[in-house]
Amino acid sequence: MNYSYQAYDKAGSLREGAVEASSADEATEILRKKGLFVASIDSGSGGAKAKKKKSVSGKTKVSSKIIAGFARELAVLVSTGTPLIDAISSIERQTSNELWAQVLGRVRTRLEEGDSLSGSLEGDRQVFDAVFRSLVAAGESSGHLDTMLQRVAVLTRKQAQIKANVLGAMMYPILLMGVGVFVVSLLIGVVLPRFAGMFETLDTELPASTAVLMAISDFVRSYWFGVIPGIVAAVWGFSWWIMSPGGQRVIGNIVLRLPKVGDILRSFMTARITRLLGVLLEAKVPMLDAIALTRESLGHEKYQNMMTLAEEAVTRGEPISAAFSDGSLMVSSACEAIRNGEQTGRLAEVMVHVSDYLDEDNDTVIKSLSSLIEPVIMIVLGILVGFVAISMFLPLFDLTATAGA
Repeated sequence: MNYSYQAYDKAGSLREGAVEASSADEATEILRKKGLFVASIDSGSGGAKAKKKKSVSGKTKVSSKIIAGFARELAVLVSTGTPLIDAISSIERQTSNELWAQVLGRVRTRLEEGDSLSGSLEGDRQVFDAVFRSLVAAGESSGHLDTMLQRVAVLTRKQAQIKANVLGAMMYPILLMGVGVFVVSLLIGVVLPRFAGMFETLDTELPASTAVLMAISDFVRSYWFGVIPGIVAAVWGFSWWIMSPGGQRVIGNIVLRLPKVGDILRSFMTARITRLLGVLLEAKVPMLDAIALTRESLGHEKYQNMMTLAEEAVTRGEPISAAFSDGSLMVSSACEAIRNGEQTGRLAEVMVHVSDYLDEDNDTVIKSLSSLIEPVIMIVLGILVGFVAISMFLPLFDLTATAGA
């Protein structure tokens, strides 16, 4: 009987085809001997599918820090000769994160069913990305799983550190903006109405700025039941749009064209690409598979297209540096280093060194940028709050001047 299947090879690529076997279990065993990890298999006659138990939970949001710690702990246990099932069971017992414990439980169950580690991780693709799974598969095939797990831990920890540095640098400016919005809202919604009765008794024409603020205050107090939900809906809609593929594509293209900011994004993306490619190539992952995995981990459309061009160039026998020569996407010094690495046969090593160098520069840039943004935000907030305060007291100043005259 023919069985059609969907399976993943050791590089993490999806394979589809058909195999002749007397049962689904026999077909699965045949594919496993070929180095394929079955995701689904069914008979050619259209019978019910016999899927492997590799369910993916809908809630699989696990931090990079936890995944990096898992890789490091598993590497240590494997290097001491601890069986994989016992090692993962030990890590599962130690964790206090219920969601993470469920993920580890599913991985352990698949291992007990006879799956490989890379095949077991395949069932939780939202937790373990393609690069993680590919490095684990490479470690299993080469017999150096502990070494590959160490590389995975270093890579994941480095990416988590970069993300934490960016978020940490932007946290204070965001807090300042939140405080500014709260103070201005308090002045317009609570303080300014207290002056409304006093302004009416003056029986004089209000300054333009005061009249505008009074109109805004009256509108907000009269239609608060529509204004507040409208603001919340607008913020939620904008956030949803930014997280959508279309929004990320538009925002990414805009940021890339901005002066200075585009250079920062270009440096971050160059560091990410060189680090992923360098680690994958050091793990003896084939060049085409390494490019495909790197492209999958990128969220910017232009860089994904660049990696597609790189894949086509390598397929034609051209050097990968030819696809990276576009100065609008990659740092020129990194492109030159990659070209030299190809000529000397040390491409993977050069890429890792380039990524380390760029990451150090990026950390310095983020800290400097944060120190520049903070005073700018303070100045803008001071001007805004001062404008509201002066607009409130300006009629009183006019009244005092008139009385003095």
